[in-house]
Amino acid sequence: MTAATDPVKLMKQQVGKAAADLVKSGSIVGLGTGSTTAYAIQYIGERLKSGELKDIVGVPTSFQAEVLAKEYGIPLTTLDAIDHIDIAIDGADEVDLQKNLIKGGGAAHTREKVVDYLADQFIVVVDGGKLVDRLGSVFAVPVEVIPMAITPVMRAVTQLGGKPELRMGVKKAGPVITDQGNMVIDVKFDSIDDPVNLEKTLNNIPGVLENGIFVNCADRVLIGEVKDGQPVVREM
Repeated sequence: MTAATDPVKLMKQQVGKAAADLVKSGSIVGLGTGSTTAYAIQYIGERLKSGELKDIVGVPTSFQAEVLAKEYGIPLTTLDAIDHIDIAIDGADEVDLQKNLIKGGGAAHTREKVVDYLADQFIVVVDGGKLVDRLGSVFAVPVEVIPMAITPVMRAVTQLGGKPELRMGVKKAGPVITDQGNMVIDVKFDSIDDPVNLEKTLNNIPGVLENGIFVNCADRVLIGEVKDGQPVVREM
């Protein structure tokens, strides 16, 4: 099977395109992180190049998003230079029925949360496998921690009923280091019954910068699925 006929890849492309099609000329756009969002960034760039879109500036949530935006010709700005974000497009590792999310598989959740919560409209792009009945069913909660606080934070989340594990690098010796120079603890909870309060509780632990629970922020969730070998996109 070639990449061009891979139904999963085609599905991710379709979801990314559906999100990119929601961007209007003159917009400030939050550019998220991840494989599906990367296609949205690509299609925004193609719409700009063709002249279909004009006067777009992007706010990247990670070094990955920044590199992709530059590759596809999307001008970038910073939060210091703007007073609002019109639309943000980002992925998620889990989405529950209330549109609450767990994010941070790419260790970019801190910057993502800043940008996504600022946006007037936050569009989530996922494949159907990311949908869960209860948050935390599959994915651990990423918690970004300053390096000196790793041990006490792991002790504190254990007391909350979590099972913490320091995220280690792939093809790199040692832990994952975020764009902020911090470390990530992945915390598995048997059950997250109250994501709103758990998000606050985790962030109140000294040494924690931010965690990957996103509540009451997603406006639209675009879901890609493969049915009968064909990619389809639906909305939650």
